[in-house]
Amino acid sequence: MITFLIKRIINGIFILFSVVTVVFFLFSFSFPSPEKMAIGQRTDVETQEAIKREFGLDKPLFTQYLLFLNDLSPISYHGDITSSELRKKYGSLLAISFGSKFIAIKKPFLRRSFQNREKTSTLIANSFKGTFVLALVAIIFAAFIGISLGIFSGIKANSWLDQSIVFISTLGISVPSFFSAIILAWFFGYVLHDITRLNMSGSWIDIDPFNGEFYQWKNLILPAIALGVRPLSIFTLLTRSSMLETLNKDFIKTAKSKGLSSREILTKHALPNALNPVITAISGWFASLLAGAFFVEYIFNWRGLGKLTIDALEMNDLPVVMGSILFIAMLFVIINIIVDIIYVKLDPRIQLA
Repeated sequence: MITFLIKRIINGIFILFSVVTVVFFLFSFSFPSPEKMAIGQRTDVETQEAIKREFGLDKPLFTQYLLFLNDLSPISYHGDITSSELRKKYGSLLAISFGSKFIAIKKPFLRRSFQNREKTSTLIANSFKGTFVLALVAIIFAAFIGISLGIFSGIKANSWLDQSIVFISTLGISVPSFFSAIILAWFFGYVLHDITRLNMSGSWIDIDPFNGEFYQWKNLILPAIALGVRPLSIFTLLTRSSMLETLNKDFIKTAKSKGLSSREILTKHALPNALNPVITAISGWFASLLAGAFFVEYIFNWRGLGKLTIDALEMNDLPVVMGSILFIAMLFVIINIIVDIIYVKLDPRIQLA
């Protein structure tokens, strides 16, 4: 297990390094004058030059890349700078001095927003809470309904109910999340608003001018359903397929010959074996929902990582866009490692490689 973890961590670091490299050069070539994006086209030349010096944009491209890696690395090298300037830039850190040079041990620094000069990591942390809540509720909804329908469909195979469930699930897989979001927002948030009392848009936290922030949990319903439609459909079909395969195994026939009840066969023998691939799929889809809620968040005006990234794109706020992409890549790496571990624990026949 330790060897497996070390291999996966090294592989994850290589993937993140590749993503960092691609993202940096892609945005560098796509946006050759980020200093104008930071302060506008009509600013004087002196101000633009000051911004370029602050962000290291006056240096050659490869030097900018090395500085970017230096900021991201938890161990970074710095010369011709004081420890107080380092702390002002990075916040809390451990600085080890070698004359006028420093080795800094710190949190990865995603730089600051062009728009409000706030740390990108702070903006991402605040926004990720909303994305996490939305993805968690969506995956719980999708898993509970999907597994239940899949079990029922597998038990009642080839019945009209089974065929209806398969048809609707196939339809659900083909519908993009943003389309589901638009339909749900329009129908339940606009057409049936007087009945459902649901809003077309809104986040889980609202602001009252007198009482401050308060939770609006009803605003979670429609975006969670929109985000959960596709995984729900996939879990339904996957559970059904796994149930049909498991129910035809020899050990199920043996259990029937021993006179066990249908309930015992289902709960003690069929389900534990049938749900292994489903649980793995749930873990993987949770990672996908965390990273793929962009358009759903934007349509419902849900304050999350997706909306933060799209808003940053509209305002040409490159540090926030790049930081969000790197954060999502890191999430995928971490969750994929966790999924592999869970899969091995659930099915010891799988070998760690």
